Amino acid sequence: MAERGVPRLHSLIAGLRNGLIVSCQALENEPLYGSGTMALMASAAEEGGAVAIRANTPQDIRAIKRKTSLPVIGLYKVRYPGSEAFITPTIREVREIREAGADLIAIDATRQIRPDGESLEAFVAEIRLRFPDVVLVADVSTFEEGAAAMEWGAEAVSTTLSGYTSYSPRQEHPDVELVSRLAALRHAPVLAEGRIWSPEQCQICLDAGAHAVVVGTAITRPQEITRRFVKSIRAGCGK
Repeated sequence: MAERGVPRLHSLIAGLRNGLIVSCQALENEPLYGSGTMALMASAAEEGGAVAIRANTPQDIRAIKRKTSLPVIGLYKVRYPGSEAFITPTIREVREIREAGADLIAIDATRQIRPDGESLEAFVAEIRLRFPDVVLVADVSTFEEGAAAMEWGAEAVSTTLSGYTSYSPRQEHPDVELVSRLAALRHAPVLAEGRIWSPEQCQICLDAGAHAVVVGTAITRPQEITRRFVKSIRAGCGK
């Protein structure tokens, strides 16, 4: 982990160790969309023992910070023409979620095309220059991206985008191999995220070296949880 002389940065990351981070997000076309609902989801997660919340948009971050005492990994999903990167893609989104109270900020740290063709290196350098106190979580899809993020000093690396870029492996289960390989580098804490559906899968990720585990859909998207039950029932009934 990059040493920047700010004790709070280290305590934030340390406090996540072996814990469950709950991702509370809903898109505009989903039934639970709205900051009030996401704040209630976050409050329920806090009661259940979550160590942090991952949240999208300044509005949701503000609402969650008012409702809970947990640290928030903030991000802001914005689509720009010609850009494949959409998780906190520009300095504008960094500024807005920082001002909203995000304790850590997640950014797309993949090799996907960024807005205006800006390089990831230039983007990170601008963040460090303008907001030297920001704690960055690098969302990656491959080992090479994760290793590179550790080299430029990401406070944590998350496997969020494994399977969601055109060049990363598509699979139904968590990318435990990616978690293991990145954790073995011992350069920065690794957050396991993506397609984690059970406590058993959480433990597998932790055993593989994850610093903490992020679970979203399996907890906070009831329409997707319902679909899994329905699919299983129909398969069992031969429908």
